[in-house]
Amino acid sequence: MKSLILCSAVALLLFTACGPTLKVTSDVNKQANFTGYKTFALYNPAGQKSPVSELNRNRIDQGVIAAMVAKGYTQADTSTADLLVNPITIAKQGQNVTANTDSYGYGGFYRPYYWGGGMGMNSSTTTFSVDKYIDGSVIIDVIDREKRNLLWQGVGNSQIDGPIKDPDTKIPAAMTKIMASFPAKM
Repeated sequence: MKSLILCSAVALLLFTACGPTLKVTSDVNKQANFTGYKTFALYNPAGQKSPVSELNRNRIDQGVIAAMVAKGYTQADTSTADLLVNPITIAKQGQNVTANTDSYGYGGFYRPYYWGGGMGMNSSTTTFSVDKYIDGSVIIDVIDREKRNLLWQGVGNSQIDGPIKDPDTKIPAAMTKIMASFPAKM
């Protein structure tokens, strides 16, 4: 049951990815010289579990492939590609707690050079609200195949709290947004 919840949660992240709640960050190895790279391959290490369904995993992979091709790279086999691209999905449950306090009563009064006390009547009410959500992330690692070092990483993160529509459009758009800062082929 927990696996099903996480699977749908990451799918929801991907569906909402084009909305205002998707936060995208990236980091690049400053010593990396991207001019020599021409080919790429998707790399999913054995044993790497994904909280998304196979359909959504295929949508993620196709979105990454489309983004790399749009940047001028050619898809190749994992044994010959210059770059290995590994999309990783993560989902975890989170919660926001909000407290609101309302005060009622009769306060004191102020006159020049004098402060008068209140009438001794005061009341306050504190209410707490707990909102649960799924925090979903897609991390895309781009690795130099020969040297096995990380060259670039893009992360898309969102709080997921509602139903989503049209995964065939929104998932590839999310992958494009996450990979926007990846250097184009020179």
